Amino acid sequence: MSDLVARTGRLQQRYEAGFRLVAGCIPFRYRNSNEEDDVNFEKVVEVLMINSTSGPGLLFPKGGWENDETVEEAAVREAIEEAGVRGDLLDFIGFYHFKSKTHQDEFSPEGLCKAAMFALLVKEELSSWPEQSTRMRHWLTIPEALQSCRHEWMKDALENGFCEWLAQNK
Repeated sequence: MSDLVARTGRLQQRYEAGFRLVAGCIPFRYRNSNEEDDVNFEKVVEVLMINSTSGPGLLFPKGGWENDETVEEAAVREAIEEAGVRGDLLDFIGFYHFKSKTHQDEFSPEGLCKAAMFALLVKEELSSWPEQSTRMRHWLTIPEALQSCRHEWMKDALENGFCEWLAQNK
């Protein structure tokens, strides 16, 4: 059982122009390649995804950005709550719009959401975290993650946000 507790409810939820504001991240790590050739030794990037609680496919940690925190704090909190990881939040990789089928309310009746996504270099995997009873972690290469990703907007964040950011920061 985790000492950490996941936030619940919508009382502190931020909205902007009919959009529910969401914060999330693409957690990643570097793994040494299995190649025997030391001359071309290269580190492989793996991203961490979690299972969806409402259907097939994998997701990146994300959730509501609340009034008492910065967007960066919200992204870090979601990584801890949903994926059980801590690390260095490195950079903002973009805003992504999507429609939620499960989070429609009086402030966003159509379920419109605007997600701020960040790159998070994982430094620690917690043995216990708030949503561990409903979430499983999966470390995947980027091509594997693109195949497994449940939502098109998350594929876009990975392929056109994170991968471009990664190429510029190698």
